[in-house]
Amino acid sequence: MLKHDVVIVGGGLAGCRAAVEIARTDPKLDIAVVAKTHPIRSHSVAAQGGIAATLKNVDASDTWEAHAFDTVKGSDYLADQDAVELLAREAPDVVIDLEHMGVLFSRLPDGRIAQRAFGGHSHNRTCYAADKTGHAILHELVNNLRRYGVQIYDEWYVLRLILEDGQVKGIVTYNIRDGHLEVVRAKAVMFATGGYGRVYNTTSNDYASTGDGLAMTAMAGLPLEDMEFVQFHPTGLYPVGVLISEAVRGEGAYLINSEGDRFMANYAPSRMELAPRDITSRAIALEIRASRGIHPDGSAGGPFVYLDLRHMGQEKIMSRVPFCWEEAHRLVGIDAVHQPIPVRPTVHYSMGGIPVNTDGQVRSSGDNLVEGFFAAGECACVSVHGANRLGSNSLLECVVYGRRTGAAIAQYVQNRKLPIIDEQRYITEAQRRLQALLEQPGKYRINQVRTAFQDCMTQHCGVFRTAEIMQEGLQQIQQLQLQYPDIYLDDKSTCWNTEIIEALELQSLFVVGQVILASALNRQESRGAHYREDYSDRNDTEFLKHTMAYYSPAGIDLQYRPVTITMFEPQERKY
Repeated sequence: MLKHDVVIVGGGLAGCRAAVEIARTDPKLDIAVVAKTHPIRSHSVAAQGGIAATLKNVDASDTWEAHAFDTVKGSDYLADQDAVELLAREAPDVVIDLEHMGVLFSRLPDGRIAQRAFGGHSHNRTCYAADKTGHAILHELVNNLRRYGVQIYDEWYVLRLILEDGQVKGIVTYNIRDGHLEVVRAKAVMFATGGYGRVYNTTSNDYASTGDGLAMTAMAGLPLEDMEFVQFHPTGLYPVGVLISEAVRGEGAYLINSEGDRFMANYAPSRMELAPRDITSRAIALEIRASRGIHPDGSAGGPFVYLDLRHMGQEKIMSRVPFCWEEAHRLVGIDAVHQPIPVRPTVHYSMGGIPVNTDGQVRSSGDNLVEGFFAAGECACVSVHGANRLGSNSLLECVVYGRRTGAAIAQYVQNRKLPIIDEQRYITEAQRRLQALLEQPGKYRINQVRTAFQDCMTQHCGVFRTAEIMQEGLQQIQQLQLQYPDIYLDDKSTCWNTEIIEALELQSLFVVGQVILASALNRQESRGAHYREDYSDRNDTEFLKHTMAYYSPAGIDLQYRPVTITMFEPQERKY
């Protein structure tokens, strides 16, 4: 049995930043990072646009209070305002700290960090490294893991969270390379496992974003918070779904429909293309519904709109958003200097997740915390994003709350003993589970069931929702779940068996999808990214509260907890 003082599951920004903070706080602690890809391959590396902070390098009138207000308003007043205050207050400090670690931010002519406009923000406060910001930050953090001697188990898949008597004691892991099972015990376990974009059929997320950490938490009997709030990014490259960063609109690109109109004037006249993402995504979806979308041949009535950069000029495009040009050219053969880019909304981000307090400690209910269990980043819900996240706040959340959670863990494990675990019991259970998958005679391929599930989620819990559509979706998922014991695997080997990983991930997708749909069905209002056509108004009287969803194979049990309001009273959200 392996043992460490701290085990962090997930090698992206939040996990790496927490590991660095623990090592800085107490260099004697034994820290491990367990990740199903190499940390450099974590999805954080795909984050393009930037990280928000009131450095005041471009706009001297900016304040942390303005950043906090923009974030709370963007969240449609569902964000917990104590958490938002910490996010906005600590932002400048964490960005300077990243710079000192060696992150190569883009610069102003005088050498200070450059900052640009981003959707929903009232000031130019987004710091960036061209349009490869996540890449630039993650590389430096991973270098620091090596510097601090953090043990990295890369390409290990975590099968189970060990939770006994209200205390998390460790994890059960599977080494993808050779099929070897290990129990890892620790004084504290932190989840930083990212989002679940692969629950849907079109997403900006990578293939590893299957919500494993969320599913393991739910299957251990712990709640998931606000899972109905799924962010659709307005500008997914059509038809592949990968992201065309908001940075492109921040630099001045236009959204235009089949009539050549900049249609955002009808939806958010004060912010135009830089309205919050939920508003912009709905606007594009409505234009497409109204037959003002565009076909690949340029005619009206098609499935996408155009993102037009041509007026920006070649020099600006290639210096500020080179990766966007490269993606469009490589994937769909568009030269954005001379041609508009076809875009439509794509699933991008999970506002909900594992409920945590501002120290990253996981909640077992509205009032109680779980011993030894922490989470941060996209898999967690400290609720700085509420019902809708503003662009460039996600990298910020990973770094601010990765750092805070790391500091809290370093204190938490002092003078704590390693827990005692019955290793053989967990190994035997894991072996049985894997053997059953390998031996299933089955009649369905994994891809067949997974695609049907992703299509179902996309059709029944998309940008626009109704009770009837979601109810139908839940019934379909329950039918599809009955096919899971009937999937078969061609690969029976133990060496690098990616098919068995796909089978395990499919189980995670089923759990997460059901929680999303059940939570959305019960929220009878429209708020942020959750838009109900049968309840089109926000209802603060009944639903100014966080959903806490408890999963069981028999169904989802829903409870609620209040929103923390300390600075800004809820008001109508207009742009």
